[in-house]
Amino acid sequence: MKFNIPIILTLFRVALIPFFIVAFYLSTSWSAFITALIFLVAAVTDWFDGYLARKLKQMTRFGAFLDPVADKLMVTIALVLITEHYHSWLISIPAVIMISREILISALREWMAELGKRKSVAVSIIGKIKTVAQMTALTWLLWRPNSLVINAGIIALYLAALLTLWSMCQYLWISHPDLLNEDTE
Repeated sequence: MKFNIPIILTLFRVALIPFFIVAFYLSTSWSAFITALIFLVAAVTDWFDGYLARKLKQMTRFGAFLDPVADKLMVTIALVLITEHYHSWLISIPAVIMISREILISALREWMAELGKRKSVAVSIIGKIKTVAQMTALTWLLWRPNSLVINAGIIALYLAALLTLWSMCQYLWISHPDLLNEDTE
């Protein structure tokens, strides 16, 4: 396997995870800011590594595998951390929706790949908008400098949850002929 810039950025994102968690639990006045900053850096590198892979024609199988794993790890950990911090159903409900959707869609993509139809459940524009709303919400809810940012983060989190459900329904609709087909091979 050859390392390229997009893969190095993705590995960097994975390496940020322990620092992200440690920053969250630090008992200092700046830990929320550092936690949000680490998350924001990870979010930017997520966009940047995909852009560079396409632009530089450095897309690899390993990169295609690792990129969504790194993304899902960071987002899931952030959802768990904000759920712990806020200890409120207002945060828990969208977090459960988002984590559940990620598990369901990951399983659906794996299953569709076995059928040779992986491209039919490729990332849609709704999924990309959902990701922007999700990253924005999580950054704001991790940072939490004041009630205005927290409330904006909660609104963005609910927008992300709605887009999560919408994109999930799209993926299920696209794949429903294969899901409901009784033929097994």
